[in-house]
Amino acid sequence: MRPDRKAGTRRTDGCPAMYGLIGKMTTLPGRRDELTSILLEGPGRMPGCLSYVVAHDPADADVIWITEVWTDEAAHRASLQMPEVKAAIHRGLPLVVTFSDAQVTAPVGGVGLG
Repeated sequence: MRPDRKAGTRRTDGCPAMYGLIGKMTTLPGRRDELTSILLEGPGRMPGCLSYVVAHDPADADVIWITEVWTDEAAHRASLQMPEVKAAIHRGLPLVVTFSDAQVTAPVGGVGLG
């Protein structure tokens, strides 16, 4: 997170700041669809998650991009403690070759975010 953008701060319109992440995963050759299925098994049940998008990279058959928007950073951290999320991480990690550095963002709005 940028040092000038603390979790829990407010946007310029007075609304609470949201917490966003954009990450890239490269899977073992030919295993992208398998990891995609694991990633999509239950994101709708994560409290505080406003948006969770899993996308395939059209230029690389082994790359997945994940874009997330949360009500705040604490909601994201709490999701990582959920048994379902821990189980998905345990199942998915063996399929991942590399994670690029996740980029933290400060979403200010958009379709579906209010």
